[in-house]
Amino acid sequence: MEVSLILNQKRLTIHEAHDLLKTRQLSSVELTKAYLERIREIDPGVHAFVTVTDELALKQAQKADGIIARGDIGPLTGIPGLIKDNICTRGVLTTCSSKMLANFVPPYAATVVERLEAGGAVVVGKANMDEFAMGSSTENSAIFTTRNPWDLSRVPGGSSGGSAAAVVAGEAVYALGSDTGGSIRQPAGFCSITGLKPTYGLVSRYGLVAFASSLDQIGPLTQDVTDCALVMNAIAGHDPRDSTSAPNPIPDYTHSLKTDLTGLRLGIPREYFVEGMQTQVADAIRVAISQLEELGATVNRAASLPHTRYALAVYYIIAPSEASANLARYDGVKYGFSYQDTDNMWEAMEKTRQYGFGPEVKRRIMLGTYALSAGYYDAYYLKAQKVRTIIRQEFDEIFKQFDALITPTSPTVPFKVGEKTADPLQMYLSDVCTLPINIAGVPAISIPAGFVEGLPIGMQIIGRPFGEETILQIAYAYEQATEWHKRRPSI
Repeated sequence: MEVSLILNQKRLTIHEAHDLLKTRQLSSVELTKAYLERIREIDPGVHAFVTVTDELALKQAQKADGIIARGDIGPLTGIPGLIKDNICTRGVLTTCSSKMLANFVPPYAATVVERLEAGGAVVVGKANMDEFAMGSSTENSAIFTTRNPWDLSRVPGGSSGGSAAAVVAGEAVYALGSDTGGSIRQPAGFCSITGLKPTYGLVSRYGLVAFASSLDQIGPLTQDVTDCALVMNAIAGHDPRDSTSAPNPIPDYTHSLKTDLTGLRLGIPREYFVEGMQTQVADAIRVAISQLEELGATVNRAASLPHTRYALAVYYIIAPSEASANLARYDGVKYGFSYQDTDNMWEAMEKTRQYGFGPEVKRRIMLGTYALSAGYYDAYYLKAQKVRTIIRQEFDEIFKQFDALITPTSPTVPFKVGEKTADPLQMYLSDVCTLPINIAGVPAISIPAGFVEGLPIGMQIIGRPFGEETILQIAYAYEQATEWHKRRPSI
């Protein structure tokens, strides 16, 4: 079978690739070589990859073919995937797209990577991102800006922009990303794929380079909802190495993929249709909501989360505060970039951080350090934590009335490269619909919901804590009733 021809004509899903491998229509080595060739062909224009792991991928593919030959094939066995570059991979560069970690090779793998490899997965590389996951466009990468495959003059979103762009461009079957304030869902929406931020604690953070420890979560970016469920089956579950990992039993998420929404109650919180939102985006989401009604769901368009308007301010106090503490470890002494051209220890540390961090990372470190400083802690950080508690309680209350909430993923379609770099506040507003979910610690998924002049629109489905099965069911039902997820860029 001519695998490269398949990839040029369509984008294989995990379940489609699995069927081809299981029936021996192709081998994992053939599949992996085809993806590596496609990466060489199109990534110079997309810039999704920081590192391409050709040798490792082919070794893993050979091992996977042995597993398949024994009849032990699992859902992800032999299927090429991509890992965001802030998730540790043993023996493979993990740079966080930063000069600070340009030469860092972890001596261990993240739990999620171990679980994928235990299932016979193939890793074709590490994905570009905003430096230390701080950004909404991948323009903050110290390496290069990833381009949106739908329009190479536009951003793919961030910070998991490389992961999302690679999946929609057919450079990997699926990818892992991380989400601190929307960094899986916003790029999924901008690239017209599926992206899930799990409940805080459902997926281990062990081996994830920390940005804001109380907000970070690892999750999948996939071609469709079925693939999303398959990846969640592989990576979810308790990990004793992560003190925040929940000891909950993990269901088979594919069992929740049903097309009937009868009996489900959906709320439409009006605060998420924010001022300044593109009219076409709001209109597309309203059409999608009507389609959910046609599938049997009961919809209440008068739902409200009044404290949502404070979420942006709360996030940009808590996240930078945690970042300033987490990034204090990069001092040029233990590992990473180190400025050597001085005999003064304090100057060496200062210059290490001056030259090792990019402008956005330094901006957030300074914001966080200020919020935590003596005399300002109570006024900023402590107050933000109190409002965070109110926001979480508000989500708890609304989920007594509804099974899920429906909102836009982003207030706009993908914007032009360079359009918002001069105005950090406008860039921060790109995440206004996604970051309250991280503050509350609840799960949310973004799925394709339309296009405006050829540019993607994402719909966000928010669930109660550990309500992944419900939001996957709603996402799957909508996906199966529409054609948006089948459209792919001609790249």
